Amino acid sequence: MNFTRREIIKHASLFCLATMLGCAKKANLPWDIKEKEFEIFSAPYSPYPLYFSDLRPVVSIVKVNEKWSDSKGIEYAVTKAIDLIGGLNHVTKGKESILLKPNLVSFVSSDTTKPAVVESLAVLMKKAGKNVCIGEASSASRLNVKIFVKGLVCTTKDYKNLLTIQDEVFRKLGYLDVSKKNDIPLVNLHVGKIAKLSIPDNFVFKEIYIHESLYNADMICSVPMMKTHTLAGVTLALKNVGIGAYPGLVYGSVRSAVHRKATEFEPTGTATAIIDMVKANKIGLNVIDATMAMQGNGPSKIAGGKLLKMNLIIAGTNALATDMVAANVMGFGANEIDTFKWAFKAGMTPNKIDGIQIMGEHPNDVRRQFKKPEMVPYNLIQDWYGPPC
Repeated sequence: MNFTRREIIKHASLFCLATMLGCAKKANLPWDIKEKEFEIFSAPYSPYPLYFSDLRPVVSIVKVNEKWSDSKGIEYAVTKAIDLIGGLNHVTKGKESILLKPNLVSFVSSDTTKPAVVESLAVLMKKAGKNVCIGEASSASRLNVKIFVKGLVCTTKDYKNLLTIQDEVFRKLGYLDVSKKNDIPLVNLHVGKIAKLSIPDNFVFKEIYIHESLYNADMICSVPMMKTHTLAGVTLALKNVGIGAYPGLVYGSVRSAVHRKATEFEPTGTATAIIDMVKANKIGLNVIDATMAMQGNGPSKIAGGKLLKMNLIIAGTNALATDMVAANVMGFGANEIDTFKWAFKAGMTPNKIDGIQIMGEHPNDVRRQFKKPEMVPYNLIQDWYGPPC
């Protein structure tokens, strides 16, 4: 696809604000960090067997009853979706510490996971006797959205700024209220102790850094909003952790340096970095908030993404399988999504949607042909990201 200079500038400005990515200078890349500058500890790595299992994964699709209140309809749909894949006791067997990871890219509610979905999950897990927390590393708050910088958003690795960004996002989106109401800790995945993992068969980052809460959790539950994305095609369970878990203390509050490094391997600057980070984590449950989805030039309304009411919850233990079913419901083939292609190259399973058992609603009955995003190679927009804060 050919772009004029004006189109590139337009895409760059809108994309930067929309995705709340950032503009770390090449002179300060995360893979050049000195360990003494951070509280970092080396940790052993073991491949998470669920990603490479030969067992046929199960994914459920459940409609949210519009006749009920939002909270009651979502609570029932989340519970039923998990019951259809074996039930919470089965899904969390042997797992005591569980971290819920929503997609809270910024403080804009239309672009993020509904608190009611995460609260329903958290309450279910607490009732089952699990130790549960909600963790996120958001990209932008009012602190680092600046109208006078290129790309309209700046990036920071400053500890106090990272605290401010995450505090505002949790508060503005209602997650602080969820935390207080249910006595559920909120974890800022940007700051704190950071585990360094060596993963020799990673594509981009042979050494990768994650927050200790992610590393110490027995299981991570990815809870994204169903959206399209101009770099990734779709942003679902894999991308929610695969980009959203890069900690700001090491990589900056936004991940432009991550994308830039990944372009050495593929043009999206996204797919390979997603798989690298996913492999560093233990994603054992995925609950996709498809109550209100986004189509077109997502993942933000300001970039041209349009909201689309789907009234669905999609759940599965296998992140790749869950995403493949969700993308199918959105009208995408698995071969259209670069993240899936790189997951297959990494040996992750399944590699065909026919290999997935789908419970609840049939995809054909709930499928909507989403307006597809205008895909932009990362190298066309990387120079338009703004300066560090």
